Amino acid sequence: MAVYDLTPVKVPKVETKYRSIKTQIPVPESLPIFGSLRQTEPQSMSGQPPVIWDKAEDCIVSDRWGNRWIDWSSGVLITNAGHGRKEICDSLREVIDHGLLASYVFVHERRARLAQMLRDISPDPENYRVFLMSTGSEATENCIKLSKTYALKNHGSRKKYFVTFNWAFHGRTMGAQLAGGDEKQKEWMVHRDPTFVQVPFPDGFKNEDTSFDLFLKTLIEKGVQPRDVAGVMTETYQGGGPDFLPLDYAQKLQALCREHDIVMCYDEVQAGFGRTGKMFGYQHYDVRPDLIACGKGISSSLPISAVIGREDIMGLYAAGSMTSTHSGSPLPVAAAIANVEIIQREQLAERAARLGEILIPELHRIQKKYPAALGCAQGKGLVGGIQVVKPGTKTPDPDMALRINIACLQKGLLMFAPVGSGGECIKIAPPLTIPEDALRESIQVLEEAVDEVLGGKNPSERGPQGNFSESHRLTSVRESPEEGPKTA
Repeated sequence: MAVYDLTPVKVPKVETKYRSIKTQIPVPESLPIFGSLRQTEPQSMSGQPPVIWDKAEDCIVSDRWGNRWIDWSSGVLITNAGHGRKEICDSLREVIDHGLLASYVFVHERRARLAQMLRDISPDPENYRVFLMSTGSEATENCIKLSKTYALKNHGSRKKYFVTFNWAFHGRTMGAQLAGGDEKQKEWMVHRDPTFVQVPFPDGFKNEDTSFDLFLKTLIEKGVQPRDVAGVMTETYQGGGPDFLPLDYAQKLQALCREHDIVMCYDEVQAGFGRTGKMFGYQHYDVRPDLIACGKGISSSLPISAVIGREDIMGLYAAGSMTSTHSGSPLPVAAAIANVEIIQREQLAERAARLGEILIPELHRIQKKYPAALGCAQGKGLVGGIQVVKPGTKTPDPDMALRINIACLQKGLLMFAPVGSGGECIKIAPPLTIPEDALRESIQVLEEAVDEVLGGKNPSERGPQGNFSESHRLTSVRESPEEGPKTA
């Protein structure tokens, strides 16, 4: 876990259209708030950059002392449609004023509407169903439960294994962590369910073998035959890269699942709702998941998640036996409806793809300036990352990654703490509504921070107002007015 020093540091003032740094960072007046939290919360709730969020609008996060940051976190890949969207706020006010705040699984009209909207964007609207829940962990747990239930009822108890990938993250509940690929997160369990099996993820950097043969070989080495696998779950991309499956690998995985009647699950909690340049990330692979776990960007605001899946799998449990306390709760449902409407109306998935054509090549360019320390840069759409390593190795360098992260914070660019197996990844995930000039400015800030930390450049070499000089500015990508984002 990243540890941020709470000693206020005097940093250069910044004032641009999107960024303002007017105080020491962290703000001295904010320290009592952090102190209070240290006395009331577990330390696990710390570990993010020391900013007291006060307001957030579109791609800008502000504190109450006059500082503003371009947000490269989207919360944690939540606010795909931008922070504080007026349409979402208006929908929430309408529900509050109407007077229905909780409903369990008693029916209300908006729940029916959202279920239909999600079904309509499924791989096969006629044959897929929607189960609404509250969190991404709930959604992935439900995928595990349904996969194993389907296998048991159709093939018997021999078909029991659930296969996931090394370094996968599927949530923090027990089943989700059993399916996860980080051994440290499972130590507390002591005795683990041996039917949960992990195989190497074909990222091409940490694991250079990207062949599907390695998937099959690893199963055999662990004593698992494909015919005995109940389900396979993969994140559309692993967050610590972000690492995507090779196309042929994803298609061979689907072929294996079809051959052996294995339930194929895609965890879209981070990737869904436009983030990668498509409505769902699995669409990059030309595959059809049996179950899709959704969360985060489904509402751009309040907690809600969903599993979208084949009717024959989703229908395995009788009435009342597969529910959740806040299934279809009126407020999150209203937020999700407004959010999906925004994403579709403003073509935010397509917009993310277009802006990704700016972001991802620039990340590669920055990485190539310091290839010994920046191991690789990857991404699609508006999710990207640079992995920081010990010079000349593939060993994570979390301290250097944190230094870059802090340098960005001090210049008005906000990310969550470095992620990945060793805290090495500088993760980039702005709202999909980020204006093009704000994206370009934030890329320049990242490069400036990297230059200062890895190249030893003095902050005085910056251009006016904390940006690079005009000679460093990037070529514009045109965006027609009707396709541009609308902000609150």
